[in-house]
Amino acid sequence: MTLQTAFEQHRRFLTRLAYRMLGSVSDAEDIVQDAWLRWHEASGDEISNPRAYLAQVVTRLCLDQMKSARSRREFYVGTWLPEPLVEKLGSAEVADDELDAPIALMLALERLSPLERAAFLLHDIFDMDFTEIAAMLERSEAACRQLAKRARDHVRLDTPPRNKVSREEAARFAEAFFKASHQSDPTMLQRLLAQDVVLHSDGGGKVQAVFKLIFGADKVARFFARLSHALALTRRNVSTTSYEPVLINGLPGYVSLENGQTLQATALDIRDGLIHAIYVVRNPDKLRHLQQPGL
Repeated sequence: MTLQTAFEQHRRFLTRLAYRMLGSVSDAEDIVQDAWLRWHEASGDEISNPRAYLAQVVTRLCLDQMKSARSRREFYVGTWLPEPLVEKLGSAEVADDELDAPIALMLALERLSPLERAAFLLHDIFDMDFTEIAAMLERSEAACRQLAKRARDHVRLDTPPRNKVSREEAARFAEAFFKASHQSDPTMLQRLLAQDVVLHSDGGGKVQAVFKLIFGADKVARFFARLSHALALTRRNVSTTSYEPVLINGLPGYVSLENGQTLQATALDIRDGLIHAIYVVRNPDKLRHLQQPGL
């Protein structure tokens, strides 16, 4: 087996790990590429467990990057959301577990320390034992167990229960929300929203977005109604925006397109037939990986 073949067996696992550590598709891909270079350099060494070795490399690279990322995050303009993981509806190219990184979970992970995040992901998400994790984090097994427990307690408190919907239902919700949110009358949208719905919008200071969270069905519906009215006036009622229903981090949603370019990714947290959270990513830096034909 060649070095490349051996590495490729673990690439998807490593990319999933790096994304959940960093919340960035592009950064995760860069980390995995760095891991490949280190794997190649270590080819002369005897590595008894390639998966554990590569997970250790990726984890340590992520921890190093998180030090600078967290300092940058302190100066982030407005609400921060992870880069969207997007899969076309009906596509069989992406495994379900690859997209199983709910945005609410990613936001909860952001509130953990880097070591807590690593211990929780490695053990609770990727089923690694604490002996391996202790070696990766250079901590005792007992310390790693405590890190994971603290993280688990925080995540349990901060993450709402999930309702998985079928792809057909996901497409219906995406269509209904897109149409209702582009009406000047908020009534249609209000019918889709839970009373405690929350709107998150991430523009990163690069494009227009809501700086703070908006709470409540009435306020959220009226916000979209005002936005639709303003856009209609600006474009003189000629809209060049289209949309494509997709799954975003496993949630129903859509990407908005204008002249073939992705303007934003909108994910909908559906529970009990109503929308409880709306996540809108508009920061162009977080949409670069979606600027391709068909998206």
